[in-house]
Amino acid sequence: MESSVKIAIIIAITILIVAFMGYSLFNKAMPVKDTISSQGSAEIKTMPDIVAVYLSIETNASDATTAKDKNANISEDVTTALLKLGLERKDITTQSYNIYEEFDWTDEGRKSIGWKASNQLKVELKSEKTDMAGDVIDAGVDNGARVSYINFELSLTEENKYKAQALTLATQDAKVKAEAIATGLEKKLGDVVSVSNLGWGYNPWPLYRDEGVVMAGAAEAKQAVTDIQPGEQTVSASVSVVYKIA
Repeated sequence: MESSVKIAIIIAITILIVAFMGYSLFNKAMPVKDTISSQGSAEIKTMPDIVAVYLSIETNASDATTAKDKNANISEDVTTALLKLGLERKDITTQSYNIYEEFDWTDEGRKSIGWKASNQLKVELKSEKTDMAGDVIDAGVDNGARVSYINFELSLTEENKYKAQALTLATQDAKVKAEAIATGLEKKLGDVVSVSNLGWGYNPWPLYRDEGVVMAGAAEAKQAVTDIQPGEQTVSASVSVVYKIA
């Protein structure tokens, strides 16, 4: 076979392959016909199982290393004091940590005014330990921290449990709606084409927010956690499901 014929055959085969791939991609990109789209939502009411105390530690220095070291020392003092109360290290977690240079801006430009290290600790108190909240506040403030805020919250275990339940119920809600639409069209619901998680969440119940006054804030924070019973919290979820029409 002449080389020109071979080349022509190769080109023809290549064109067929490219055309087939293009057709397949086009089909995938095109929306599926005869489908029903449905959104489902769900809410679950539950009681929070922890009180979370957030302690903020900020230190300033002329250089980053000194600011970091000062912050680490205060953090260690606060943690040690909390452990002496009978808490475990797993009850104390670092939520954020930053080191950055601060500047003073003038007409002549910016001027460095030193470095700041900031660290936030979260102290979780399970339901049987919520009466320790006042002691936790004292331990933090007495060792150089300040109380940023205090919440009634769900622990991670409870949060994940109710998130899964809410998503399940939201998916079931979407199916009920889709079946109703199909019935109205005198059709039957077919297989699932796609599912999208539109989000889930819950909002912790705030007991206290820092107003910027350290000692007054500590007193107010301790008062906020005295004889206050948590209310129900709502965990919500929503999904979008596309079904074929059978």
